[in-house]
Amino acid sequence: MSEVNLAKQEKSIEEKEINAMSGWIGLFLGILFILAFPAGIVLSVVFGVIWFIPVVIVLLIVGILLLCGLKIVNPNESIVFVLFGNYYGTLKKPGFYFVNPFVTAINPTYEPQLTKLGKLGEKDSDEESSTSNTKKISLKAMTLNNQKQKVNDELGNPIIIGTIVIWKVVNPTKAVFNVENYKTFLSIQCDSTIRNVARLYPYDSEDSEDHKEKSLRGSSQEVADKLKEELQKRVEIAGIEVEEVRITHLSYAPEIAAAMLQRQQAEAIIAARKKIVEGAVGMVEMALNSLSEKEVVELDDERKAAMVSNLLVVLCGSKDAQPIVNSGSIY
Repeated sequence: MSEVNLAKQEKSIEEKEINAMSGWIGLFLGILFILAFPAGIVLSVVFGVIWFIPVVIVLLIVGILLLCGLKIVNPNESIVFVLFGNYYGTLKKPGFYFVNPFVTAINPTYEPQLTKLGKLGEKDSDEESSTSNTKKISLKAMTLNNQKQKVNDELGNPIIIGTIVIWKVVNPTKAVFNVENYKTFLSIQCDSTIRNVARLYPYDSEDSEDHKEKSLRGSSQEVADKLKEELQKRVEIAGIEVEEVRITHLSYAPEIAAAMLQRQQAEAIIAARKKIVEGAVGMVEMALNSLSEKEVVELDDERKAAMVSNLLVVLCGSKDAQPIVNSGSIY
């Protein structure tokens, strides 16, 4: 039911771009009507035309209203207007415009500067990043530095993960009317997406020929693409486009970090020993083949076994071997 309601809400308000009049015309008329007020008062007093005073008062009010309808839209910004509780339209093209003076710009993230000063010291960085100093909606690319959070990977191991999201608003009408605060909405959906995607992959994979699985540490690009795809689906209703998602921090949780470090060290030692043994066997095989081909010495099976044993001890030992010289027969 919730998905149906969200779909209906998304279709309830379609973005409508305003074809506003040039602001220079409104500015000229507003100044002209305001200047007409003192001139009309002087003429009324000089010529004794008392009935003209209400007319110039009306002109003054109209001039002030014309000046209130002047709006400036900077590049990569937009303004969403409502008129007496109803959606009026959106200004997206940069320029100087005149709109209906009774419309009101709306931005759910807007918080007056005086309110921020009154709450100084009570808000953290997350709350400050979810507010805006203006009622204009920014269309610029912005960065969400998501805080580190503890989640579980595919194997149930607790890990600490942090991400950074590059995003921008592409539909300011949806951002204003479909969610309460689109910045907070994005942050919450990012947390949920990270938790959902992290449980699909293990922290690290087993580097074996028969078992090569994708992991959070080894498949960073695929994980980033998965995060971007799922997050985009979640924030589509808010008119937000996710450009990129990257993992900025990835580690085991402190309670298992020491144990996992020992495990990684053991795996590294085993892998190194495996390479040493493979190399030693190859060197022994090469030595026996060379001795046999060049007919340096003829070795029976027993002597070959003794030679192989000695070479493996020398090549695979973790310390330097101490040779023993035998001046007599080995039998």
